[in-house]
Amino acid sequence: MSAFPLRPFLAADTMALRDLFAQSIEELTQDDYNDEQRLAWAATAADADAFRERLAGMTTLVVHADGEYAGFAALKGNDTFEMLYVHPYFTGQGIGSALADAVERLAQGRGAKEITVEASDTAEPFFEARGYVATQRNMLPRDDQWLTNTTMKKRLGAANDA
Repeated sequence: MSAFPLRPFLAADTMALRDLFAQSIEELTQDDYNDEQRLAWAATAADADAFRERLAGMTTLVVHADGEYAGFAALKGNDTFEMLYVHPYFTGQGIGSALADAVERLAQGRGAKEITVEASDTAEPFFEARGYVATQRNMLPRDDQWLTNTTMKKRLGAANDA
């Protein structure tokens, strides 16, 4: 059981999660992406209505800690780990793991035998430590920038539950 209470995304969360998204990208990915790449990535949430619709169109889970938004994650369909973002102030406290555990349990509960994620270069070691295996490198256009990530997969089932 997670030490952090998880709850479903609400439309009222949009602006706070948009800020968390941008802060996470800006502060946590500096070693892997340059300034222009981070700005282009964060700009994908510039349209608040589109960001709200994106989050509402998936099963998005939100975590609060100490009265603040601490992180969020989303499952797209039954087998795609679409988003995982933790506020920089809350990294290293188990929030990302709690969210990942919940998303994986949801996928498995919906009948998925495998879950896929397109992990940023920053997040790849996190997912690798959780048993995900890299299957392909990707280059994604964002504005006039190219961002790299890695498609990773993990088999779901009793043998993977640690």
